[in-house]
Amino acid sequence: MDKAYIVYNRIAHGFFAAFKAMLHWRSPVMVQGEGVITRLPELVKACKASHPMLVTDPFLRDALAPRLEAILQEAGIEYTVFSDVPPNPFVSTCEKAKEVFRAEGCDSFIALGGGAPMDTAKATGAILANKYRTLTQMNGILKVGWKIPPLIAIPTTAGTGSETTVAAVIVDDETHHKAALMDLVLMPKYALLDPELTVGLPPAVTAATGMDALVHALEAYFSRSNSTKQTNLLAEDAVRYIFKYLERAYRNGNDIEARGQMQIAAHKAGYAFSRVGVGNIHAIAHTLGGLYNTPHGLANAVILPHILKDYGPVVHKKLAYLSSILGIKLDGTNEEKANAFIAEVEAMNERMGIPKGFDFIRDEDIEQMITWAMKEANPVYPVPQVYTREHFRQVIEQIRIKTPATV
Repeated sequence: MDKAYIVYNRIAHGFFAAFKAMLHWRSPVMVQGEGVITRLPELVKACKASHPMLVTDPFLRDALAPRLEAILQEAGIEYTVFSDVPPNPFVSTCEKAKEVFRAEGCDSFIALGGGAPMDTAKATGAILANKYRTLTQMNGILKVGWKIPPLIAIPTTAGTGSETTVAAVIVDDETHHKAALMDLVLMPKYALLDPELTVGLPPAVTAATGMDALVHALEAYFSRSNSTKQTNLLAEDAVRYIFKYLERAYRNGNDIEARGQMQIAAHKAGYAFSRVGVGNIHAIAHTLGGLYNTPHGLANAVILPHILKDYGPVVHKKLAYLSSILGIKLDGTNEEKANAFIAEVEAMNERMGIPKGFDFIRDEDIEQMITWAMKEANPVYPVPQVYTREHFRQVIEQIRIKTPATV
């Protein structure tokens, strides 16, 4: 039965690869560099918009949003702020944003923050654009269909790459199932990358979001059927940048060069995975976000080394190449080089205080986690190794730190 299931998924991967190759992909216009935030009014006008809704979270509402507001005010641009965005946005979050958008007469979005504000803006735009489906009904591939209001994405972390993806990940309020909308119409119009906006990012968030970008790059790189020369080169570049600059940014948050290069790394990784897909790491990480509100970057960072080890020989060649170009291990077998790469990932996690597992995963949630992970990953994600139900169970048990009460 497992063999037939795996064959079915591989056939589906080939179908999706052929389908994606026929799609008309576009990228956001990237505006990058120190101080480019001052160009925001210019971008709003280029969107032919006059009343954007600034979507952000409560922390950034006080920390960074006032700077954007001052720039908009000086340019005479009317705006509305929506800051009720949690770390993992819910359907109700987007419904509330929709009501504010309509009541205030907004015509566009400015998303300021990490993945949560960007996903909220994208999903709210989907609700506004599609009058025939609920947000939950739009989960999946190409189910939005209608053009959303213009979106300017301004990342304040260097991890999600959401400013250059066609996905928005939202949690269902009732089931706590975290699922993605994936449609070309969700691509932001502009991506404004100003490293000055990431200077105040705490070290722990810098670490988790940076490792999130590494996961994006690696899962795109491992894509079995969708990867192209372009996506592979982007993924390799992103990995290089992350290994060179992430810990610099972690140790010194004022290192503007490291901050800027990490933004570019996240952007490259986001571009790559948006076109070729992610994999089993994301499938499991989303269950943690939905059930326990675990920050997505942290979940990905913890799961990453476990899955790299679990994949074994099917990723050794690619990991060996990365190990060589990064100078981690230049000689030896592919297996030895791959293991050296994985060991360095584990060492990076440890140096930046990222745990090896989670102690909050409940016994009664395991079956639900497996079901959701299976539904998300198969047959859409072109993973190097198709996970069956029992395989997902094994990996989830590996990331689970059992307390004495559950041993």
